[in-house]
Amino acid sequence: MSELPLLIHRPSPKRLALTLGAVFIGGAVLIGSTTMALSAPNWTPQSSERLVKLPPSYLKKSIDHDFANSELGSAISEKEENISLKGSTLGDLQKAIETADGDVRGELRHQFLAEKRNYLSMMSERNDLRRKHLLTKRRLFDDMLQRLSQEEGAMSPEKEELLELQNAAAERFDSSLVKVDQRLFEAPELEESKYSKAYQQNKTAIEQLVARIDNHQMTQRPMSDNGVVLSREEHVRRMVADVQTDLAVLDQEETILGYMAKLVALDAMSLAEEGLDEELLDSDVVGNTLAPAKNVSFFLNN
Repeated sequence: MSELPLLIHRPSPKRLALTLGAVFIGGAVLIGSTTMALSAPNWTPQSSERLVKLPPSYLKKSIDHDFANSELGSAISEKEENISLKGSTLGDLQKAIETADGDVRGELRHQFLAEKRNYLSMMSERNDLRRKHLLTKRRLFDDMLQRLSQEEGAMSPEKEELLELQNAAAERFDSSLVKVDQRLFEAPELEESKYSKAYQQNKTAIEQLVARIDNHQMTQRPMSDNGVVLSREEHVRRMVADVQTDLAVLDQEETILGYMAKLVALDAMSLAEEGLDEELLDSDVVGNTLAPAKNVSFFLNN
């Protein structure tokens, strides 16, 4: 359990009342703070030209690893760690308030209010960094989609010629294998020799290696939820959709923080009102018990 923070000096009700406007405005600023651009820290992703060449199964891991090692990724991790500690502090204060009374309870309530404001500020800063991360990732994916579209939509004459040569070479190789296979294994008068044994061993080894390559996790094509194989472009579009979902959730969290800020402002007003009531009870202000009408009988007789 984290240690309770030092109790701050309880401000006078009048001073607290004067600061309520700042508290409420702080909540409004919290809601709109996500529109502010942060100059630092940053994340500069790898080149999209390089990323589109990676195996689909490795693509997301590569991007996540690159982000985790960036200044922006480190800053978000640090913010989240501090927010976790602040949450523990709030829990400790809340438990202490439940068992305290008198002036100590009042001091703890004011401290609890201050720590809640700090928590909201930290959450807002963390969300600004998260939004920056998501928007950067979306720009990266948009660039990747553009490159993939250009590569798949345009076939240069050089690429077409190279593809034809590759196909012709593959056909010649397959044809030669068939001829050798027939010559060695279909001729009844041919006795099995060390060459035929070596050929069969090599052929088996090649088949095993090809099967291993086909089943390797780095060559596996991404699939949809219903088992349909996705192209590279479709796979990237899926990741774009995930980013859009994360941004929508982030917007919802900002709304929640806005309501939390409103409640902090209302709690501050409530504490100020309680303080003013106590101040009036202890003051020398004349109350209604000394109203003139109650003593009018003194003036009705000589």
